Amino acid sequence: MASNTCILHSIRRLIKKKAQTVRCLAAALLILTAVSSKAQSMRVAKHDTLTGKSLPRQYRQKDFPDLIIELFRLRTKHSQDSVPKPGKLLWAVFPVAGYALQSGGVAILASNISWYSAEGANLSNITFNPEYSFMKQTILPFTSSIWTAGNEFNFLGDWRFYKYPSYTYGLGSHTLLNKVDTIDYSFFKFDQEALMKVAHNLYGGFGYNLDYHWNIEDYSEMTDFISYNNNQEKTVSSGLIAHLKYDNRENINNPVSAFYGSIIYRWNSTLLGSDDNWQYIQVEMRKYIKLNARGTTKLAFWSWNEFTFGGKPPYLDLPSTGWDTYSNTGRGYIQGRFRGNNMLYLETELRFNILKNGLLGGVVFSNAETTPQSMNTFGNSIISPGEGVGIRLKLNKYSGSNLCIDYAFGTQGSRGFFFNIGEVF
Repeated sequence: MASNTCILHSIRRLIKKKAQTVRCLAAALLILTAVSSKAQSMRVAKHDTLTGKSLPRQYRQKDFPDLIIELFRLRTKHSQDSVPKPGKLLWAVFPVAGYALQSGGVAILASNISWYSAEGANLSNITFNPEYSFMKQTILPFTSSIWTAGNEFNFLGDWRFYKYPSYTYGLGSHTLLNKVDTIDYSFFKFDQEALMKVAHNLYGGFGYNLDYHWNIEDYSEMTDFISYNNNQEKTVSSGLIAHLKYDNRENINNPVSAFYGSIIYRWNSTLLGSDDNWQYIQVEMRKYIKLNARGTTKLAFWSWNEFTFGGKPPYLDLPSTGWDTYSNTGRGYIQGRFRGNNMLYLETELRFNILKNGLLGGVVFSNAETTPQSMNTFGNSIISPGEGVGIRLKLNKYSGSNLCIDYAFGTQGSRGFFFNIGEVF
């Protein structure tokens, strides 16, 4: 009861502060709630996704396919009331049309495929969210985390192709939203790593990363882009990766009670085709704390930090808002809003069920970031906060994949919708 009261107080404070905008999100929430009420009496999974144990009737899970089956009175040949066997593909696919800060009007096919490679293995995951926008942006991101039997090996991939007319605002945390530079470029990223278990939940390994930008065009002179980029039409960063991580998340899509810590060192070298010799360190931590027995209400914390040194990284490869692996840092700001040689980022999110069956959920979140130009300027950097609320629609009750729709606010009037599949972190 106490946690529910805290949730209501948090939502009321946000709604009172941003009443007019949040009403739109509340209307969408009411529509989804009304539709989902149709599914209250249908057949649902009778087992816990992770443990396989029998669930009390009031906690049995439902997802979007269950809702479609009930609404259209479809017949299914196979029961959905069983724990997925190793190798069984768990699909979560949903088309999204909306408005996002970095792309304007946008059409997205949010898709996630998950599976267990063997009994007791962590959940493997492939995410592919092709996107096309009214700004003529083509975005093809492909990310993967694949576990072998016994969790002996973990293969990580981040492959992307962007045709990306977009904006940049200059370097550091003191930049202004109305001082914008329009740029266009094509981008290909190939990041592939292989990690091996070295101890319980501790993994280490190596990889390779390529960031290649070409057809770079700049259409104004209002930011640091031209002076830093030196009118380059293409840039290459190519380097080897060393990665050490601790990870006890059984389900990457929707962790319940877990901790994740990661340190990545990347050595970019002209010997490997890089434009310059420079180095990069990324430190990431995530903590998930369940607030009730089943973990349907939980607190999540995320810290993402990047540091560059030992050379001059290309402008478009500098740490920047929304350029993490899943493009999720800085909800409340357009992608690329803040950029610098270093970046410190912290976010916290309260997650809860709206319906007991898990079909519909909600979140309240806040974040803060700063992008100092050097280690000596951390004290002079501005911290830029963001905050917002969101709804979650369960796409697959076995993989825990949700469709995430958030509305967030930043400083200087920055605000907008943000979409994701699986939890934001």
